[in-house]
Amino acid sequence: MTVTDLPKLYTIFNACALLHIILGLFMIKQGQKKAHIASMIIALLFSTAFLGCYLYYHYHAGHVQFAGTGLSRPLYFTILFTHIPLAILTVPLVIMTVVPALQQRFDKHKRVAKWTVPVWLYVSFTGIIIYLMCYVWYGPPIRA
Repeated sequence: MTVTDLPKLYTIFNACALLHIILGLFMIKQGQKKAHIASMIIALLFSTAFLGCYLYYHYHAGHVQFAGTGLSRPLYFTILFTHIPLAILTVPLVIMTVVPALQQRFDKHKRVAKWTVPVWLYVSFTGIIIYLMCYVWYGPPIRA
């Protein structure tokens, strides 16, 4: 495996996290607390693996430029410019959601999770779209 293989790998990690977030949400709505906990731990592990691979890739590959042209460019940059700040926000939101759960303060956990889940879902989903646009549909990206 080379550094150029990492975007595909970290997108797979991201997709797995997305599926487990959805599954965890479904499980808690069904009252299956242990399944919810397991699914959310798996989502956290996949998200952590994603972040590690993503940071390693961009440290070694540097900045990449979107290669698409025409209408794909404003669409890509609209998605990207909503994704980036929300991705940054996701880290503290997840921490602020997990810590009360570990402290068994489920009222606070639930209150914060109502904000965390939609943001985390959006970031995970748009991350997959960004990968597809940048590396598959209009790629490969231009190395800057």
